[in-house]
Parts: sequence; structure tokens; C-alpha cells
Amino acid sequence: MSRVLIIGCGALAAEITALKKANNWSQVDVQCLDAALHNRPERIAGELERVLLTLHNDYEKIVIAYADCGSGGGIDRVAERFGAHRLPGAHCYEFFATSDVFNVLAESEPGTFYLTDFLVRHFNRLVIDDMKLDQHPEIEAMLFGHYRKVVYLAQTVDAKLRDAARLAATRLGLPLEIIDTGYGLLGESLEAQVITVSQGG
Repeated sequence: MSRVLIIGCGALAAEITALKKANNWSQVDVQCLDAALHNRPERIAGELERVLLTLHNDYEKIVIAYADCGSGGGIDRVAERFGAHRLPGAHCYEFFATSDVFNVLAESEPGTFYLTDFLVRHFNRLVIDDMKLDQHPEIEAMLFGHYRKVVYLAQTVDAKLRDAARLAATRLGLPLEIIDTGYGLLGESLEAQVITVSQGG
């Protein structure tokens, strides 16, 4: 059976692993990079390349479970080099919301800070701690002053996560909107890539 590598953002690890299990993708291996790269998109392409240099010869197909994610086309250049297939979209938020919904959200309020299940769970680590907001509160206005609301794109219906999202929005001093998205396009996009290689495409 042809082997498939899905290499993606650590922020998608739970969803990708759940999809692998639900679909019985025994031919699929999952490798995720540190989700902290979410805050340093200029480093994503380099990290992808570093891992793929070691792994790419072991697989018939490689799927990169990132959108462009602010890499300025860097992820696409790595994908081309290794003959890999990147998932469509500008951001992981677009996977979950679907392109049409995300475009409406972005156009109606460009100053939106987005959360997913993963980002809600790790808000303090990835936002407060990683950006050193508690140590340097003076930079908070510079980083978040242009935001007007928080939108939580919820993959699951979880009361604790919703409460945590409310706390995160309150911490940023912004109103919160919750949209139930499930896995959005992520499952469909990954399934299409896995089925293609399983059928010899």
C-alpha cells in the first residue's frame, strides 16, 4: 500500500489524528511541527524543509497540512521542491470556516482575532506568554489595538472551551463571537489527497 505523510501545523494535530482514526488511514503517518510557529510564520517553510529532507524518500505522497499561514509563499516553494500537496487557503481559519464564510468574516471586520479549539486551549502559552504580554504590558496596545472582536471557530461543542474563549476575549478587552464550524474543509481536503494516492493517482 502506498504510504502517505501528512506534515502539518501542531495546531491541527488533534483534528488530523482524529480524521486518521475515523477513516482508518493505516497507510498515513502524521508529523506535526511546533504550533508556536503560528507566531513566527517566516520560520515555517524552513522547518518544513528540514523535516522533509529526512522523510520525503519514505513516502509516495506528501500532504502539507498548512495553508499559506503568512509564509509569503514559502510553504508553496517547499511543497514544489518536494512534490508535495498543500491544502488550499490563506489561513487554517479558512479550513474550518470554509472559504466563503471566512471571506465574509474578513470583509465584514478585518480587525478580527481568530481562535480555534487548539488556540483556546493554549491561549495563555501562545498569546500571553509567547508574546510576553504580562512581562511587557505596554506592547499589548501595539499588538492588539487594531482588533475589534474575537471570533472563536469551534471544532467541538465544549462548554469549558467556550468559557475559556470568553476569558481570552475578556483578557484582550474584545467582544466574542462563537461560530460552530466542525472540521470544515479540513477533512474533505485531506480525504481527497489520501484517496487519490490510494487509488494510484
